[in-house]
Amino acid sequence: MKKVEFKALSGPALAGLALSVAPLLFSSALTYLVISNEPVIAQFNGWEWLLVTIACCLTSTFALTPPTFLALIFGYFLSWNSLLPLFALNMVSILLVNKLINWFDQDRFVRFIEQNPKAKNVLERIREQELKVIFFAKLSPVLPFAVVNLVFALSGARLRNILLGGFLGMIPRTVLAVWTAQQAKEIRTLVENPNAQNGTQIAIGVLLLASVAGLFAVLNRTLNR
Repeated sequence: MKKVEFKALSGPALAGLALSVAPLLFSSALTYLVISNEPVIAQFNGWEWLLVTIACCLTSTFALTPPTFLALIFGYFLSWNSLLPLFALNMVSILLVNKLINWFDQDRFVRFIEQNPKAKNVLERIREQELKVIFFAKLSPVLPFAVVNLVFALSGARLRNILLGGFLGMIPRTVLAVWTAQQAKEIRTLVENPNAQNGTQIAIGVLLLASVAGLFAVLNRTLNR
């Protein structure tokens, strides 16, 4: 039994660890490249930004580039014109992660959880409110984008709810990041200390509070019925 549990949990656990560490390493390397090549990037045309967006879809899918970090860079160079490509690459990344997890996992993790009647009952109750849970989880500025995608894909949440909840939850975070980027005078200051402004810190605090309060309210109401 212990071997079965280890096999069922080791894959997601290792994936979660990788999805937490990989963005830090890749973002550090990308920060260096962006700072070193700022004049070149500032001259990119529409087609070049399209290629960058496609590349970022792939890096976000494999948890290499956090969406907020990309929003800062896109916002710095493209201003508010960056919102459309940012929303597009986030949605494509969520879709690709879901498809890849479903292809590799094939509901093994869900079946393992559902072997426990209590866990199955909790999971079924949460699924009734999964759109709200996904929205508030995506709203949080501290929960890793890729880890949240992994959790919802493994839990068997409906793709429609994952996409809709993810889109709605990412709107405030993305808009805030682009707005922050607009206030920056140089890219180095922006990527090394994006939360230096008091307004940004307050907005992040509001998003975090709304996310925690929303998740608590939804889960408390759902699990105590």
